[in-house]
Amino acid sequence: MSKLKKLFFCQSCGYESAKWLGKCPSCNAWNSFVEEVVTKTETNKNEWRNEGQPTKTLTPKTLAEIESGHEQRIPTPDHELNRVLGGGLVPGSLVLIGGEPGIGKSTLMLQLGLQLPAAKTLYVSGEESDQQIKMRAQRIAGNQTTPGFLILTETNTRNIFSAIVSAQPDIVIIDSIQTLYSPLLDSVAGSIGQVRQCAGELMKFAKETHTPVLLVGHITKDGSLAGPKVLEHMVDTVLQFEGDQHLAYRILRTTKNRFGSTSEIGIYEMRGNGLREVSNPSEILISQKDGPLSGATIGATIEGNRPLLIEIQSLVSPASYGTPQRTPTGFDQKRLNMLLAVLEKRCGFRMGTQDVFINMAGGIYVEDPAIDLALCVSIISSMEEIPIDEKICFAAEIGLGGELRAVNRIEQRISEAEKLGFREIYISKFNQKSVDSKKSKIQVKGFGKLKDVFEDLFG
Repeated sequence: MSKLKKLFFCQSCGYESAKWLGKCPSCNAWNSFVEEVVTKTETNKNEWRNEGQPTKTLTPKTLAEIESGHEQRIPTPDHELNRVLGGGLVPGSLVLIGGEPGIGKSTLMLQLGLQLPAAKTLYVSGEESDQQIKMRAQRIAGNQTTPGFLILTETNTRNIFSAIVSAQPDIVIIDSIQTLYSPLLDSVAGSIGQVRQCAGELMKFAKETHTPVLLVGHITKDGSLAGPKVLEHMVDTVLQFEGDQHLAYRILRTTKNRFGSTSEIGIYEMRGNGLREVSNPSEILISQKDGPLSGATIGATIEGNRPLLIEIQSLVSPASYGTPQRTPTGFDQKRLNMLLAVLEKRCGFRMGTQDVFINMAGGIYVEDPAIDLALCVSIISSMEEIPIDEKICFAAEIGLGGELRAVNRIEQRISEAEKLGFREIYISKFNQKSVDSKKSKIQVKGFGKLKDVFEDLFG
């Protein structure tokens, strides 16, 4: 016998209430509660198991009783995906990939399944038919066939687990979690209860069978992952696919990873035949132009373990409407206001009457404070209409007193600049003590104050 019960769930955070509330007590969202019908069964069994399979008896263990072993991973042919995952797929892990519609989530997952001939992959789609998936597969891999790649178009979790039991796949891909529904609940697919229930069933399957499961997730209009916040807490890894649909480059960023670093990024280029890995991202982040331009500088930053050289573009013009505009793209606006205050207070530039527009080339978002010096030089270059030499790059943090502060891993930044053919790099003099200038061909210049850098560049 089953019992029907009506509950109210917050669409923002998944908070459960027995009655309707105007304001959510968990996330303080207004008018976010929706009514859902919940079916509670007396026997709650795992749907992915055979009915005749006996359940094992679980007993608690001490740390001494647990055998310690080396962490095994399933490496993928995609080196960028391996980087953001921390070295490959971990058996029994649950990975959630989110992003804007049309950004390339399904293409990346389909490409991954086609590139794993040694592993049997089950691709479950609730959004496309078999013919549509085959058309995309032919566009990506041509007429090449992968015997171990299986396709299932189904949204019922009971039927999906039945297919999993019969096929015994090594990797399961779900596209997407918002299209699945569990027969244990009477609510529609994509609702708060269904997303939580389906993710819970897939998590039990992944942990008990040590099979990695990759989930494709939708996002809301404000950019957050759709569904309850508990979905991100349940999974082991959360990947965010970023980038402009009108640009060719995509960035795969890790926001949560229980098995690796959360500061790694992977860069792809969208082409007609799928996504191509970008092995040297510094080349795409430095735009091609005819001759030197004012307001364009190169900064050395670090994303995870990868050094990047990125171009900063600035446009400074007199404010026409009284209040000056501060519009950064790919950079924190509060930090931009702080740097402009340092330029006015410590260096004597009148920034209060100027509109300042900042753009990080390539669509990347930079949080590394080592980009401060390149940003300030770019602003003054645009303000004074003096171009900066294309063979000069910068790597230093700026303090409130106008001093240049040391940054970490300066050797990797200098090595990346030397590899790309730069002639000079401006750093803090406190970093210069740990740099062996004899080993590198690039000229390393160390300064203690921001004013000294301006005097050396602009005279």
